[in-house]
Order: sequence, then structure tokens, then C-alpha cells
Amino acid sequence: MVTEGVVDIDGTDQKVENNTWIVGDDDEVIVIDAARDAEKILEQVGEREVLAVICTAGLPDHVSAAIEVASRDEAVIALHPKDKPLWRETWRETWPDIDMEDDGIFEVADVQLDVMETPGVTPGGVSLYCEALKVVFSGEALQADGPGRLGGEYPALADQLTSIGGRLFTLPGETRVLPAHGEEVTIADLEPHFDDWVSGSLTRTAAADDESEGPLTDGTKISGIKLGDD
Repeated sequence: MVTEGVVDIDGTDQKVENNTWIVGDDDEVIVIDAARDAEKILEQVGEREVLAVICTAGLPDHVSAAIEVASRDEAVIALHPKDKPLWRETWRETWPDIDMEDDGIFEVADVQLDVMETPGVTPGGVSLYCEALKVVFSGEALQADGPGRLGGEYPALADQLTSIGGRLFTLPGETRVLPAHGEEVTIADLEPHFDDWVSGSLTRTAAADDESEGPLTDGTKISGIKLGDD
């Protein structure tokens, strides 16, 4: 499901859409990236029990509805510890329940979600791979148009490319990539572009993008942002 909200960057409002993924069966679910609208998310969950809310990043548009969604069923909230400073920008008086680590495991509805550390956009960015469903929830790391950005920038591109090449692109080609923003794609669709990314095509494209104004399509800056209620 998709939620959208307003991001205030340097006094300019930009609309950002976030994907919230719900994995489970008729009885129980895990919610991935509870963004903004807890009421809408819980409406989609229905009467099913929420076992956990997993945040693939600590950015406000990933965690802003996490506490309300988790509290309904006393579910746990999971975040990588390196993103706790980002979490603190949204939630100043509480912490996540679980510190995720590489190769950690979550289970729901007879399937397993494997934690993959994929830093770059944020220091504690993670992806979640489900072999049984042939999907990877890639968070900010990888999107349909390539590596994710924040406000048009790559905060740590070398780390991000290492995450993509060393982790995500080791998955089978048919694996569906379900990102935090935008449409889904497959590993096979994106992998042929990796050498171009490494050779510098991303930074050349980013420089060209900076010369033109346009809507924000893939995330928020780590600092200087405010999430609106709209």
C-alpha cells in the first residue's frame, strides 16, 4: 500500500510517496516501513495480528507511524542500531524494541524474512529477503530507477554500491525488488546497469538533475526535513 505526505526541505513543500509492505496470512502479519498513516495501514491489516513493525531505515517517513501501528497488538519494532540517531529525530522519548543485525531472521505465516545490511542512504539501512516469496524488500537501497537517493543526493554512494553489488545482486534474477518508494522491478532488470553505476553514471545524472527543479520522488534528506500531515 502507498501513503503520501509533504516534506519541507529548505522551505519548499514536496510530496513524497512511501510504500508500506504487509507480509502475512489471514491470521498474522509483519508490517514493513509504517509510513505516516497508521489508520490506513491498520485498515489494511484488519483483524490480523501485527507481530512486528520493521523499519528498513530510521528516516521520518519510514518510522512515523511505527509506534501507533505496533501498539495496537503490542508488536515489537525493529531497527538497525546505526539508524537510532535518525529514529530519535522523530521519537525523542522511546526506542525500538529490537536491534536488527545482518543475517537476522523474522518469521511470519510460515515464511522467513532474512535481514541484509544494505547501508548507504542511511548507515543502518537494511533489506529483507524472502526466498519463499522470491522478493526482497529493498528499503532505500535499490529502487526501480537504480540506487535510492535522498533529496537527489547519494549520502554514501560507495557503501551503497557495495551493498547492492555484494548483497542484493547475489540474489536470483527473478527476485522481485519491492522498494520503499516507487514501482517494483526485478534483480535481472537492474543488474546489467551495475557496471555503469560503478563507473560514475549515477553522479553524472545526479549533477544534471540538480540543475532542474522537480518533485521529490525517492525519500527525504537526513537533516532539515519536516513531515506534514497532508
